[in-house]
Amino acid sequence: MRRRLYFLLPDVAHCKTLVAELRTQGISDKQIHVVARDDIKLEGLHQANALQKTELAHGLEWGIGLGGIAGLLGGLLAVTFPPAGILLAGEAILLGTTLAGASFGAVVSALVAGDIPNHELEHFQDKIALGEILLLLDIPTPQVEIMTDLIKSHHPEAEIGVFKPSAA
Repeated sequence: MRRRLYFLLPDVAHCKTLVAELRTQGISDKQIHVVARDDIKLEGLHQANALQKTELAHGLEWGIGLGGIAGLLGGLLAVTFPPAGILLAGEAILLGTTLAGASFGAVVSALVAGDIPNHELEHFQDKIALGEILLLLDIPTPQVEIMTDLIKSHHPEAEIGVFKPSAA
């Protein structure tokens, strides 16, 4: 099980120092994501992508699930009540409509959810807009307390939040 730690830092210099410390503790760049205002240069830092900054992963999960169910139900209807004079192969129709529904659901949900900001980041938006830097750290649950203590000991200015990530 993994957890996502949120660290709000006052500026890029503090963020770079903290990231360097995390790297010495064995945390890889894949586990570190940085969110800042668009005009702030984050050279040398791993910037958060759409999966961290939007509801894309959550939307894809729902889209594939609901689209697959809708496709399966459509296939069941087609097999149960076939058009007059047409013989349908049940399993092939069910598989095809389920896959088509899941694919369609994934595409539609990706288009919609890709523009919705991540609800877990809403709490930090005002401070990010003021120029602070948000550092996201995805780590195994047993390391949460160790990393929190380490960061607080070196960076008491950091505000820390812990959440279960919606997609790891």
